[in-house]
Amino acid sequence: MTVPTTSCPAPHRHAHTVDLDLGGRTALVTGAAGGIGRACALRLAAAGAKVRAVDRDAEGLDALAAHTAQLAGAVEPQVLDLTDLDAAEAAAAGADILVNNAGLQLVRPIEEFPPDVFHTVLTVMLEAPFRLIRGALPHMYAQGWGRIVNISSVHGLRASAFKSAYVSAKHGLEGLSKTAALEGAPHGVTSVCVNPGYVRTPLVEKQIADQAVAHSVAEERVLADVLLRDSAIKRLIEPEEVAEAVIYLCTPQASFITGTSLTLDGGWTAH
Repeated sequence: MTVPTTSCPAPHRHAHTVDLDLGGRTALVTGAAGGIGRACALRLAAAGAKVRAVDRDAEGLDALAAHTAQLAGAVEPQVLDLTDLDAAEAAAAGADILVNNAGLQLVRPIEEFPPDVFHTVLTVMLEAPFRLIRGALPHMYAQGWGRIVNISSVHGLRASAFKSAYVSAKHGLEGLSKTAALEGAPHGVTSVCVNPGYVRTPLVEKQIADQAVAHSVAEERVLADVLLRDSAIKRLIEPEEVAEAVIYLCTPQASFITGTSLTLDGGWTAH
């Protein structure tokens, strides 16, 4: 399924507006094979970073690596299932920048939500970020500099029906990020959540079908009547827009931004 466009134009997808040299820095991005993670990996590599691109999708990582030949930095694909928590923690050792992005979604009423899926969502989207942060902090603390960017969601600030696992995980990630910010501040390490609304990704494409069933509406009405109902700007945000926010948080000018949430929700939380 292709997510339909709206009348509101999006900015040029490849316009890099934040000037930053990350040469010599190592970044780790989870969920890097597609969507927001892919955009973040490419943007960090464009700024000169060596990017550990982590995902369980080997083919997606290969496709990502094929697009990096002309970039200032490099992308190193690493196939990893984040439910292997020990491996996740080990993978983060030596990272200067950590982008916790990997996620999954299932739309079901609580009484119909499979407990095993709830457990998996919390493992991938909350426990794995904890282990990745735990693995990255010793190096960050030792050098007196580090950037932790947690890709949260408007659902880290607001709830929606039928998304109990996702909302729980994102709310938990907000608390984890704030705790990391408080502990990391004396060591030059910042921790921030980036909170987009609905992003043009495969995850959202799947949600359109799920939401159509959950709300008993036609798929073509889901985008306007369900996903963008509370957004003042009636379009999906592009992955590259999220990546530009992530790269800004790595700049010297953003060194005072920590323990907070950078909301990119098109006005959703203004209500």
